[in-house]
Amino acid sequence: MKKFLALLLSVMMLLGCTAMAEEAAPAGLTKDIVILFTSDVHAGLDMGWGYAGLAAVRDSYAVNNHVVLVDNGDAIQGETIGTLTNGKALVEMMNAVGYDVAVPGNHEFDYGMDNFLTLANEEAEYPYVSANFTYKDKSVFAPYIIKEFEGVKVAFVGVTTPKTITSSTPTYFQDENGNYVYGFCQDDTGAKFYAAIQGAVDAARAEGAQYVIICGHLGTEETCEPYTSIDVIYNVSGIDAVLDGHAHEVMPSNVVKGVDGKDVVRVACGTKLANIGMLTISADGAITGSLLSWTNDVAPTQLFQLTGDVVDACNAKIAELEVVRQTVVAFTENTLYINDPEAGVRIIRNAETNLGDLCADAYRAMSGADVAFVNGGGVRAQIPAGDITLDQIYSVHPFGNVMCMVEVSGQQILDALEWGARNNPGENGGFLQVSGLTYEIHTYVPSSCVQDENGMFVSVDGEYRVKNVMVGGEPLDVNKTYTLASHNYMLKSTGDGYAMFAGAKLLIDETLIDNQVLITYITQVLGGVVGADYANPYGQGRIVGVPEAPVAE
Repeated sequence: MKKFLALLLSVMMLLGCTAMAEEAAPAGLTKDIVILFTSDVHAGLDMGWGYAGLAAVRDSYAVNNHVVLVDNGDAIQGETIGTLTNGKALVEMMNAVGYDVAVPGNHEFDYGMDNFLTLANEEAEYPYVSANFTYKDKSVFAPYIIKEFEGVKVAFVGVTTPKTITSSTPTYFQDENGNYVYGFCQDDTGAKFYAAIQGAVDAARAEGAQYVIICGHLGTEETCEPYTSIDVIYNVSGIDAVLDGHAHEVMPSNVVKGVDGKDVVRVACGTKLANIGMLTISADGAITGSLLSWTNDVAPTQLFQLTGDVVDACNAKIAELEVVRQTVVAFTENTLYINDPEAGVRIIRNAETNLGDLCADAYRAMSGADVAFVNGGGVRAQIPAGDITLDQIYSVHPFGNVMCMVEVSGQQILDALEWGARNNPGENGGFLQVSGLTYEIHTYVPSSCVQDENGMFVSVDGEYRVKNVMVGGEPLDVNKTYTLASHNYMLKSTGDGYAMFAGAKLLIDETLIDNQVLITYITQVLGGVVGADYANPYGQGRIVGVPEAPVAE
């Protein structure tokens, strides 16, 4: 135990980013309150610290402290085990670990609203909280939960990004007539969103909470404005700290000045259990944020003996799927990329890659469409050269979206390309990897895409930055009808805000699941080998960035 605690202390000191906000010393508190949190685990139950390691960390801190364990969303989706069990295996693991509270992230809804509500209300042994998740403007979950330690009350307020509507499947939030009945207090300005959170904070304070912690699936990305964690701090008073998720950001701690002039500690712990977030309320009233960082050099088994129910449960889940996960289904001569092989940064959401080409080609080949689109946010993992396992295929396409084909006009295709390129060279989960066409993105042209309060495409009110679109080697005709293949998320459910396809005539309605589309293309069309056509990490030149205006001759 001493070795373990010493190591944790050294890890936190090495991070060198601990920040502190002062509170009046709470009467009666003799031990520190340690809040451990995870976010964006994405079904990586055995990655990084692993759930078994997390449980051991929690138990070690509980010897001399009050401990609370929180999850900030996106726990149940992202790896094969999540896909094959619709997230249930992860909820069972979180039960085994002993979470105290959780917040729904956008990907909690990826297997359908009914599925998530069943998991939350019938399977989870911990409560979900969210101040802004509503059904017909009424809260679905309690907005907060209060934990009491030696008479000191700490409130945990859940907040879920309103971008969930477009970053999960929009139809999951609609009734049978296409009306939005579920929502996240979204509007153009964020005022409704802030008001919902402020109401929860005020209610918690009125109930006697001396500390209010925002457990947010929010992030700080520009594309998430006005709903970022920083926006919340700037617009909601009475907050002591924010435990942040969604952006996969690693932030040991930073202090942000709140709207009421109060220092707010913000901590973010990244993804896949690489770090365990920690917020400490000390007995003298100080609030400190930090991370327990995983390194491959020091495994949990070197720190303590991992035994008990959590280890057994984790091992059982892994064993159930190990044979399936490792089944070899094909071979690739080349690494198939979502990251830049030179810089190491993700590019699938703002540039062409060979894996993006492969996935889009699979949809076009399996459907016979003129054109195929795959959203960059739906291509989640790269595949190294060599044998391709089923696990790798599921990791590329973990969402279980289903292939569709529709009739669309050339104008709809142009609008879709423009919508997908609106943030370029910045990232966009809706950035389009394509098959059957080529296009240029003239990034010096400001985006003039207009969206509604739900983040749905409305129109393009200026010059298009997407130019020189060629379909099958011929210029795109905006008045011509084309066949377009993609998945139900985009073509039927307006996923990523692609509202221009709403109501399009369906020619193929939900046939192969996305990962089966990819497997079938590789095994049946490519003969089981991904070869020279996909050798270039940056693809086949289908998407060209033009950063400067051409010089007039």
